[in-house]
Amino acid sequence: MASDPDQTAFDEAQPDSVASTLAGLVRREIARNGGWLPFDRFMALALYQPGLGYYANHSRKFGAMPASGSDFVTAPELSPLFARALAVQMAQALKSCANGRVIEFGAGSGALAAGLLDALGSAVTDYAIVDLSGVLRERQRVRLARFGNRVRWLDALPDQFDGVVLGNELLDAMPVQLLHFDGTRWFERGVASAGPGLVWQDRPTDLRPPFASDFVPGTVTEVHPQAEAFITTLASMLRRGVAIFIDYGFPEAEYYLPQRHGGTLMCHQAHRADADPLVELGAKDITAHVNFSGIALAAQDAGLDVIGYTSQARFLINCGLVALMEGASLAERTMAQKLVNEHEMGELFKVIAFARGLEIDPLGFAQGDRTHRL
Repeated sequence: MASDPDQTAFDEAQPDSVASTLAGLVRREIARNGGWLPFDRFMALALYQPGLGYYANHSRKFGAMPASGSDFVTAPELSPLFARALAVQMAQALKSCANGRVIEFGAGSGALAAGLLDALGSAVTDYAIVDLSGVLRERQRVRLARFGNRVRWLDALPDQFDGVVLGNELLDAMPVQLLHFDGTRWFERGVASAGPGLVWQDRPTDLRPPFASDFVPGTVTEVHPQAEAFITTLASMLRRGVAIFIDYGFPEAEYYLPQRHGGTLMCHQAHRADADPLVELGAKDITAHVNFSGIALAAQDAGLDVIGYTSQARFLINCGLVALMEGASLAERTMAQKLVNEHEMGELFKVIAFARGLEIDPLGFAQGDRTHRL
């Protein structure tokens, strides 16, 4: 049997050649696709190609400082108080579900799972993790080994699920389509080869942003069919329970403001941000902010109830973060402040929650709910 050149490249790739190997794979994929690759397909390869993509290779992703070799920090690594505050909402949701089952999508380093399991104790009887990255799965197994068989990893989604679903910084890493407006027409922006490198290339499209705005010539923005399809799939699985997602983004009236004409696509490497995903493939994260209106509409169309939407700061304060900080050390309080400060994570990050089959008045949205703005 003839060998697959892409698989051979995967088998032979070393850490210092991941970027060039992945770029070669992308160029072959472009050639197979007639010389042009839509950006969502490119983003999927850059992030998730086995052994090579950013989330599938062995580089360190999560950490508080660049010296650790990490690229960015998430709330669970920033402060253990994040998980302890979130656990208050999780406990209420688990009680409403009348079971102790949790599914976390995209568990990263396992820090959030560990914090929640510690805080919730026996309230969680089954903590399942869905993660596309085999590398991250193994790191999670090591970190969560002390919880024994209460933690397991799923290779496929259950047909039905009763319990609590959780995703922290999950939706922003789902591939997006890019649109470019030249002042008259809309184009879909994709990737083409140019010698040894990659370049942007546009093609006419019938796609449009979901919100009518006064788009200025030169606008580049994103649409999110994969994230919305994920929510639809989740809704088909969730029979009785609550789903909570925490991520950075805006409602669509803010997402598609004319002032945001450059879009939200961003890369992260060594705790620095840049806007060029076409270089250093596999060595940096690629993200786009979440259109929470689109996520909410997808959930509603699939039969879920939107039970809350607010800023991360307001959510955590509603869940008792202030009281938790009072009992923490000065260093712990300093780090926890970053979770709620408006100029850091407090306002940019939002929390949205859905439910089906139960009545719940969620604590995290008791004050400052913004569902009316979606």
